[in-house]
Amino acid sequence: MVFRHTVLLGLWALAWTAPQPAVGADAVPLQTSELAVVTERGRFSFTVEMAVTETQRERGLQHRKSLAPDAGMLFDFGTPEPAAMWMKNTPIPLDMIFVAGDGRVVNVEARTQPDSLAVIRSAGAVRGVLEVNAGTAERLGIEAGSRVLHRVFGTAGP
Repeated sequence: MVFRHTVLLGLWALAWTAPQPAVGADAVPLQTSELAVVTERGRFSFTVEMAVTETQRERGLQHRKSLAPDAGMLFDFGTPEPAAMWMKNTPIPLDMIFVAGDGRVVNVEARTQPDSLAVIRSAGAVRGVLEVNAGTAERLGIEAGSRVLHRVFGTAGP
């Protein structure tokens, strides 16, 4: 689901030639972590899977059929940089929340198109991207300037 500008062509070629990893009973489970988002409407807790390696970030939520209402995936890039995402092989619509190194929401891409290869970009340098069910950002009031509380941003968790 994630790709870097410098490897765009290589990943594009691999997408059409390489078999996709299976997700299911044989997949290695990702570590989970607690995270909170603070908006003008309140503080909201999520249990997120952590995508921290290149392989985990590339796989993301591909092939998932559902996501619990209080769950998500946090992509941690390690250092702030512009990010580009896509929805390849992801059949559920998501909200992508782009988060700066200090935990501030930079921008939100709401209700992404399932299985799309369209590039979805951050509006600036981000340390991570939080993916949650489509409609969550609107329902909870998550927008630019909201705060994400998690250890990767140096902020307290839930």
